[in-house]
Amino acid sequence: MSQHRLDYLDLLESESIHIFREVAGQFERPALLFSGGKDSIVLVHLALKAFRPGKFPFPLVHIDTGHNFQEALDFRDHLANSIGEKLIVRSVADTIKEKNLTEQKGKFASRNALQTYTLLDTIEEFKFDACIGGARRDEEKARAKERIFSVRDEFGQWDPKLQRPELWNTYNGRIHKGENVRVFPISNWTELDIWNYIKRNEIELPSIYFAHEREVLEWQGQLVATSEFIQLDETDKVSVKKVRYRTVGDMTCTAAVESTASNIDDIITEIIATKTSERGETRIDDRVSEAAMEDRKKNGYF
Repeated sequence: MSQHRLDYLDLLESESIHIFREVAGQFERPALLFSGGKDSIVLVHLALKAFRPGKFPFPLVHIDTGHNFQEALDFRDHLANSIGEKLIVRSVADTIKEKNLTEQKGKFASRNALQTYTLLDTIEEFKFDACIGGARRDEEKARAKERIFSVRDEFGQWDPKLQRPELWNTYNGRIHKGENVRVFPISNWTELDIWNYIKRNEIELPSIYFAHEREVLEWQGQLVATSEFIQLDETDKVSVKKVRYRTVGDMTCTAAVESTASNIDDIITEIIATKTSERGETRIDDRVSEAAMEDRKKNGYF
């Protein structure tokens, strides 16, 4: 009799693969949101384990704000090409022009809120009934209370009071016409789980996740990469520091952390020592209010 025992990464992987296959079985037109960030990269590798040697039963979809880090965009294209899966990219800039939307003003003018319009338009364009994403419960309190199968109404809105029970890994994907479901296969993972899984499976990542020198603006205790999207003042303190990114969002709302971690083992050591979540330490957009993320999700944000 085999003495092999599953470790916790095996169990997390098994649960995520089960969720992927539930999506394939329950929905007609799912999609996997893929940005080139570490969590969506792990999703792609989990999907490979769930469906190879067959093709994915969904395309990869990226809602491009135009403010992304080039390293993430380059890796997005590289990975999609290397696995031979379809990548659909839709631009927030195009939506701004088509709908005559008003962009945010100020020092860190973000298009985060405007992503929702493009995402909902893309769902309507391709008639997606489920969108798979890499949100995790340990990232932020609004995400902590969201189900793995999160039903959205015909306007893409989320009502935290109307969530379905998910007992014994049973997921209910039944929806009415016009509704769709957001699915989070790695919801129960932590940042440390992600990095341990990346290490074990030797998953390639964009260089931005490892320590490198970058010109940054020091602002309210955070290090924000200088770019054409940031409005610098004469009094701003800009310097070159050795940094890495714990999470990769837009350049306008994602800060770096000082680090010398040039390999995965060093990054894991840093994560074990930290007492702040990755979004809590680096995401400017979550500091707008105590309920910033939940408000965006109620309006259709992923």
